[in-house]
Amino acid sequence: MADDEQKSTPMIRAVVEAVHASPPQAVLYLAGGASQALGWLMSVPGASNTVLEAVVPYSRTSMIQLLGKIPAQFCSEQTAEELALLAYNRALKLSRTDSPVIGVGFTGSLGGIHPKHGDHRFHVSARTSDRNRVSTVTLSKGLRTREQEDKVSSQFLLKAIANACRVPSTSISELIESDLSSESEKTFDEDEELEQLINGEVCFKVYPFSNDSHVSDAERKIILSGSFNPLHDGHLKLLEVASSICGDGYPCFEISAVNADKPPLSAQEIKDRVKQFERVAKVLRRRL
Repeated sequence: MADDEQKSTPMIRAVVEAVHASPPQAVLYLAGGASQALGWLMSVPGASNTVLEAVVPYSRTSMIQLLGKIPAQFCSEQTAEELALLAYNRALKLSRTDSPVIGVGFTGSLGGIHPKHGDHRFHVSARTSDRNRVSTVTLSKGLRTREQEDKVSSQFLLKAIANACRVPSTSISELIESDLSSESEKTFDEDEELEQLINGEVCFKVYPFSNDSHVSDAERKIILSGSFNPLHDGHLKLLEVASSICGDGYPCFEISAVNADKPPLSAQEIKDRVKQFERVAKVLRRRL
């Protein structure tokens, strides 16, 4: 075990460095394990490029408040996916406007002080704009300490983040032959993303048409909302004036998918209105 740990440490660091060098920013919601992954991510320089927020809803009450309900099972694939979606929406709100985001959800039931009757298992879900990937692992009981089980779950969490960042990570997992693992992935096209927006599953979607590098790192957004049906010079002038008054900020147009006084826009209507902004190279930010 000591030799394996010495070999894995440089590989883990290399993966973390590659993750920090990639564009995505992430929010992590973890319960029941994978605690070492937070240390790996935070101890390597560049963590602020990746980690927007990490929350550990470890108690029953904390998890219920975060989910807004009592889950059917606290440690399950469904709960991990729900945590990942909440984390994804949180990341959308915290990230730079032009950054892709990742929401990570983890639930685990690992070894503890007292023997468990059920399986030692964990579930990891990583949500991005166009896909949701889930890993489920059942560990062989009695072959690892709690710390060693936490390390394995941390490796899978890091792999989930690395995969979402398009970073190679195949060399960092330490499963044995008697462990069981499975993976599944759902992908979303643009129409499905927009339906998720209309249904309230995601809070907004960003189309970063602008190539202005001097505003890409701005944390504050200068937002002009409207129906933009159609977009006209008056809208462009309003945002230009607002930007000059407000100073540094990322200028954005915002279309509401759902309006209290009008029927919700369809996915096709949203796509048609978005096309207008490609011609003026502005950033469209649309939300409920």
